[in-house]
Amino acid sequence: MAYDLIVIGGGPAGYVAAIRAAQLGKKVACVEADRAGGTCLNWGCLPTKALLKNAELYHTLAHRAAEFGFKIEGLSYDWSAVIGRSRKVSDRLAGGIEFLFKKNKVDYIRGLGSLEGTGKVGVIGNDGSRTLYETKDILVSTGCKSRGLPNLPFNGKSVIGSKEAMI
Repeated sequence: MAYDLIVIGGGPAGYVAAIRAAQLGKKVACVEADRAGGTCLNWGCLPTKALLKNAELYHTLAHRAAEFGFKIEGLSYDWSAVIGRSRKVSDRLAGGIEFLFKKNKVDYIRGLGSLEGTGKVGVIGNDGSRTLYETKDILVSTGCKSRGLPNLPFNGKSVIGSKEAMI
């Protein structure tokens, strides 16, 4: 299938560019290896803000409940539920982006995109399949990825990245 524009990367810059190009009448696809919204929406900025809200509420209940006329004994939290709330926030927002893709007729292609020459984008799908797409223009908006330090690499236990911290 031929496109006017293929955007590689569905983060804040990529999905907005894809939607706007479609609104201007272009035939557009957006290729994303993970989830619509990129790192910020799924593993960074927004879910960590949800966690901060939980921490703020816990702190208020633990230290200021009496100011509001509450007596709370044995206040505790369920870490799985805290993380679950954060994931629900991200899921809802990612779903909103997918809705906007559909509404604006942007083809949302899940997989790892790569440049394959002039006007060609290869995609390795999440199922391992490989597809080659043709396009007039390509926008590379691949965002960021957590990077370990040379003397302190990620080990999945004591040194983790943003994604591992959220799951």
